[in-house]
Amino acid sequence: MEIDVERHLGAVDRSVSSLVLEGQPARAVTLSRSYRTGIANLWDAVTSAERIPRWFLPVSGMLEPGGRYQLEGNAGGEITACVQPSHFALTWEFGGCVSWVKAGLSADGERRARLALTHTAHLSEQWTEYGPGAAGVGWELGLLGLALHLADPDVAKPDEAAFAASPDRKALIRGAAMGGDGRRSPPERSRTPRARRRGAPRRSTRGNRLIPPDGRPADRDGVAASTRSRLLPRVSSDAPRRPCSRRGTACSRTAAPPTPRRPPRFVPRVPHPGARRRSASIG
Repeated sequence: MEIDVERHLGAVDRSVSSLVLEGQPARAVTLSRSYRTGIANLWDAVTSAERIPRWFLPVSGMLEPGGRYQLEGNAGGEITACVQPSHFALTWEFGGCVSWVKAGLSADGERRARLALTHTAHLSEQWTEYGPGAAGVGWELGLLGLALHLADPDVAKPDEAAFAASPDRKALIRGAAMGGDGRRSPPERSRTPRARRRGAPRRSTRGNRLIPPDGRPADRDGVAASTRSRLLPRVSSDAPRRPCSRRGTACSRTAAPPTPRRPPRFVPRVPHPGARRRSASIG
């Protein structure tokens, strides 16, 4: 079965929000998609124990408020809320960790319905390593399976082994991890300003001087001392130094040799003609 990966990635709206849950920092990943079906049919597809295995995983347990469920080979938990046909909520217990899933259904125009699924989890090493993809990639596959099931309910679910090795699955996971538009969702530890990641110098708080990424301050021209030393010829430490205009200390740059001064131009002084006549008449 050929799957239009680009069409699926473009049909899903994705968002990430930060919050505090039970006194600890948490992140909520929300995936939303509109389906060409009525809200009643969509509700039945996502809550019926008979239809869920057709597009997701086999499920067992009591699918009612207060009951517990178990997905085959995956997570289990407790159903904490269920209001037909608007929303349901449950805990997601897997690998010793507990997170929370909430699904909301709403009408989306004529003969369409929208499913918005939010998965909330505390910050962990998995989130730090993979970012929003730690919780969102698996649900992307579920939304795709739900779309195929709603388009043709009588068609059997695609073979999981064949789909796992197909290029479509790899492209889907890669696109979902990049947020659907080619931009990877950055992990928590790498959320630094773009200029700092590129190695650009930063401004210091004193003197507004440029400081390169290695931490060594730059001179007045904005060039690091290490770079300046590679650009200027080496001089001995005994070379004369000129006083610096700052703080009265010797400047690190050597003084330029004094420019020889040209001798003053001699201009003979000629007395005023009237002065000579007066002196002559007196004599």
